[in-house]
Amino acid sequence: MRKQFCRLFAALILTVAVVMTAQSVSAQEYTSRAEVLQNEALNRDFTIQGEYLATVGEQKVGLHIIADTGGKFRVVLYRGGLPGDGWKAGDPRVLGTAELSGDDLVFNASQQRNEAPGLNMVLGDAKGTITMVTPQRGQGGGAGQGGQGAQFRGGQFGQLVRIAVPAAGDRPAMTFEKQNRRSPTFGLAAPEGAIVYFDGTNVDKFLPSPRAQINEAPQVQRPGGAGGQGGQGGAGQAGAQRPGGAGAGQGAGPGGAAFVPIGNTLWAEAATTAFEKKPYKMHVEFMLSYMPQARGQARSNSGVYVDERYECQVLDSFGLEGENNECGGFYTVAKPLVNMCYPPLTWQTYDFEFYPAKWDGNTKTANARVTVLHNGVKIHDNIELKGTPGRRDEGPAPLGVYFQGHGNKVQFRNIWIQYIDEPVAQVTAVVEVVEAPAEAEAKVAIVAEVEAVEGVEQRVARRTAPAAPAPRPLFPRLRAAFQ
Repeated sequence: MRKQFCRLFAALILTVAVVMTAQSVSAQEYTSRAEVLQNEALNRDFTIQGEYLATVGEQKVGLHIIADTGGKFRVVLYRGGLPGDGWKAGDPRVLGTAELSGDDLVFNASQQRNEAPGLNMVLGDAKGTITMVTPQRGQGGGAGQGGQGAQFRGGQFGQLVRIAVPAAGDRPAMTFEKQNRRSPTFGLAAPEGAIVYFDGTNVDKFLPSPRAQINEAPQVQRPGGAGGQGGQGGAGQAGAQRPGGAGAGQGAGPGGAAFVPIGNTLWAEAATTAFEKKPYKMHVEFMLSYMPQARGQARSNSGVYVDERYECQVLDSFGLEGENNECGGFYTVAKPLVNMCYPPLTWQTYDFEFYPAKWDGNTKTANARVTVLHNGVKIHDNIELKGTPGRRDEGPAPLGVYFQGHGNKVQFRNIWIQYIDEPVAQVTAVVEVVEAPAEAEAKVAIVAEVEAVEGVEQRVARRTAPAAPAPRPLFPRLRAAFQ
């Protein structure tokens, strides 16, 4: 009986392994938009996927369309706008599906989340007509004279995508326009005194194992349509020159993404050399692969292991709930305040402010703490890290940061850190100083108050002297976001 059970158990394990292998083989991974353009059906779904906005009266409605494959999609509607821009966790939203039928997108969206009185966002079985609009030359999205732009259904890759949903019953008419948001900290240069760990030129500050590898294939992207009248290699309006005509427009907001070089990238997995055991701010940029056939944790999975001990998830969580095992979550510890994950093949940013755990020998006396911005929006606010299933166990030894591979080819760029001072607990001291009669006429009382501000600023108030000016704050572009 025991042998029979063992055989059955082994057969079950083998079956699960075969199924998982088959799923991993079928889930093709695309690491650049150039790869997606090679397949018409794939490019069609990818072009429709993304973030959309509609305005109904004074009310904004956000829409996420997540490509699955074969013209099928999942959809999420957000009352108030897009996550981090009008919509916040807990606000009403609607979940559903959609499927292409010719030039129409047939919705089946009726599952309410956090339902509240007001705008009826239930699409039911509504049909939204998809149109691809090519902007006029000079406005972005148009091909330069003589240029050969990438084609999609008879038009430019940089087309604006609109979905018009007619009114029906209590539902108002809505026209959704595709948005291409970019993180406000994308491309943020390392400030003076920062240590650059990866700028695309070398991996000298990474450990030999796992071996860090540079992706030298050209990766290109920028929001906005292709530039205007370029013609024979000329530059489009506010755009960079591209051979063959089309300039790269820099218009933000609605529209497709034009192509501009951004330099070499770093493949996961990789681990840096050890940092000093002191607080720091760290900037990381990453791009998720496009894997429409994959699901859950198999959909472009990686992670940024701060101090190699605390994993901030990296995952294609576009349109998901925003749990602690999804993008921006600290596994088993904390989910993000809002799911700020952009669609795959879009560059995204993490900005960390990290305070290591404190140790007395091998005894931990204080937990690590961290504040995190995802695409410029605060998703963790000085949370305590009590230990996650990290690459290394907690301990007093100094370590760096680990970029997990997890079987997917997630890419990273522009990685740097800047050490900051340890915050000082507020201290108030009253000191009475009695001078000799020959040196002073009376007793002088001095009250000194020392308060840590951003871990580096100190204010000293004295009755006998004016306050010293506050030092210039570190990381000024992100100061407001961390407050």
